[in-house]
Amino acid sequence: MAPTFIDPTSKSRNKAGLRKGHLRLVGTSPDSKRTATATRAKAGVSRPLLAKPARAELAQNLPHPDLPLDRILVGECIAQMNALPAESIDCIFADPPYNLQLSGELRRPNDSMVDAVDDDWDKFDSFSDYDAFSKAWLKAAQRLLKPNGTIWVIGSYHNIFRLGAQLQDLGFWMLNDVVWRKTNPMPNFRGKRFTNAHETLIWCAKSQDARGYTFNYDAMKVLNDDLQMRSDWLIPICSGGERLRGEDGAKAHPTQKPEALLHRVLVSSTKPGDVVLDPFFGSGTTGAVAKRLGRRFIGIERETRYAKAAERRISTVQPAAHDDVETMRSKKEEPRIPFGWVVERGLLQPGTVLFDQSRRHSAKVRADGSLTTRDASGSIHKMGAHVMGATACNGWTFWYFEVEGQLKPIDILRQKLRAETV
Repeated sequence: MAPTFIDPTSKSRNKAGLRKGHLRLVGTSPDSKRTATATRAKAGVSRPLLAKPARAELAQNLPHPDLPLDRILVGECIAQMNALPAESIDCIFADPPYNLQLSGELRRPNDSMVDAVDDDWDKFDSFSDYDAFSKAWLKAAQRLLKPNGTIWVIGSYHNIFRLGAQLQDLGFWMLNDVVWRKTNPMPNFRGKRFTNAHETLIWCAKSQDARGYTFNYDAMKVLNDDLQMRSDWLIPICSGGERLRGEDGAKAHPTQKPEALLHRVLVSSTKPGDVVLDPFFGSGTTGAVAKRLGRRFIGIERETRYAKAAERRISTVQPAAHDDVETMRSKKEEPRIPFGWVVERGLLQPGTVLFDQSRRHSAKVRADGSLTTRDASGSIHKMGAHVMGATACNGWTFWYFEVEGQLKPIDILRQKLRAETV
């Protein structure tokens, strides 16, 4: 489904369920699709890609019914954010104006012009004007975040330090700063300073007291060949076929971010079905990656030409299958399975003898899920510690059962029951 523009001129109620007197949908999708979307929104069901979570988690993941999901809102970001319901957004990715303060033309050694950022949206009269703008949109963003939501802000040396100060002054809690190191940065043509080869991302929780924010640690570790993901990311800039271009061959947007960067941001800090807001939508990279990964998105963009380019781009994106966008879960997130359930379900019978991996120790299963040895009885954990003379033991990984002469860890029975709970 292609995203739909929202025009801020109408006073009629729109089909995204927004308040009367706010926004009008200018449809780009067939009426049948828009009707189906409106019906789903009224029922409180988000259309794509909630990938088999537990029932309680599914209920918590349902988006706010008044959100214009998978839409591009055309207009000023602060006004548009202020019109959205409070505490309704899981994650915000913001790539605000850099305030580059460029003066004069920039040319390559062959005298060709560099396509630099010189648009009106990146121009401010003073640092104080830029700071006032930054504070206003960050306050609007803070209102929209759920208590456990997070925000990513990206910038260069021109603006990231001013943004960082604003984030702290407003009470956001910094979780990480991430250095995006570009493998193919633009050269420094004048030879007056170092090549600018990185940008900085600041990742924040809504407040210092925020709990339960999403960080998919295990997914990031798997993505990084089973090594902890570091805060320096080596990713190429957007180029080649990924770079959007107009009919004249020029860049459709001067600061288009690579999809690989947004892939890492969203996989690390969101879950399938989460709502991601990008208040400076530009060419729509956030929306394209969110759609592919089974997240819902809302884009805000003041320039109609960028919004149209983003719409065309996102309409060609095919979402991945539900199961394919799930990430590795940490052990703390997995449902707790008591060993007694294994016995109740008949996966192990009372009287079954369990062994450690070397067959040095053994214990017998009882009907209540406890184990008994010659001189003691208790849980799988206590009996594992008892036979080893240890203070603690993970019984799930210590004990094995026998199948046709082969020992199998009882943990595979726990995993079987876990799979049935989601």
